[in-house]
Amino acid sequence: MSDYIKTTEQIELMRQAGKILAEAMDQVSLIAKPGVTGDELDRIAESVIRDHGAEPAFLGYQGYPSTICLSVNDGLVHGLPVGQTLKEGDLAGIDLGVRFKGWNVDSANTLAIGKISVDDHDLLKAARQALVSGIAQVKDGVSLGTVQAAIQKVIDDGGYGLVRSLSGHGIGKQLHEYPSIPNFGQINQGPKLKAGMTICLEPMLTAGTDKVKTAADDWTIVSADGSQTAHIEHTLLVTSQGAEILTNWQEHEG
Repeated sequence: MSDYIKTTEQIELMRQAGKILAEAMDQVSLIAKPGVTGDELDRIAESVIRDHGAEPAFLGYQGYPSTICLSVNDGLVHGLPVGQTLKEGDLAGIDLGVRFKGWNVDSANTLAIGKISVDDHDLLKAARQALVSGIAQVKDGVSLGTVQAAIQKVIDDGGYGLVRSLSGHGIGKQLHEYPSIPNFGQINQGPKLKAGMTICLEPMLTAGTDKVKTAADDWTIVSADGSQTAHIEHTLLVTSQGAEILTNWQEHEG
């Protein structure tokens, strides 16, 4: 675990990467309206990132061809932006990563496109509350199971499908590092967080099943029953006082 504790200098580079990511997410979120294409969103995100001297962390990662992941409705994660056009009532998951001077951050949000149904609004609210509840538990010395259990409780209490085959993760020099952080767990179980660690919490839930499958494009992970999905994620710095959100974008209504 100590191998993944960052120095003051490394943390500052990740803070800078997080500010760049937040700006890119804000710009993408502001224009994500009915009729806007995934290609437009992708271009804007890449432009903001490169204008700040950073790189899109997802572009080329394991062969991924774009800057952002755009996962719509039953698409939970890893959706391709190319060829997609947003429609009124969509849920649009935007996931992006930034690499700045060799250090990575990663964040996601699911946006309401125009007017959405009450059920979809409740799904998004549950995803956000799950993330907030998890973040509230993050602190030096706290067991990861305590953080995971807080996320799980919100999803379970809402009656949503908790996707167990995908997890949050550590982050730093690599986009995905130790530890793996599922969205379920037991209080006081698992490895203990240490100040200076950087981690990604990312609740992933559906309005139906907890099972997912890979779509025909070989990238997009979708709910197995076609139900609506939500995904939200922040990169966090663990401190003795709690969690510092490094990817602190603004909430935008559809």
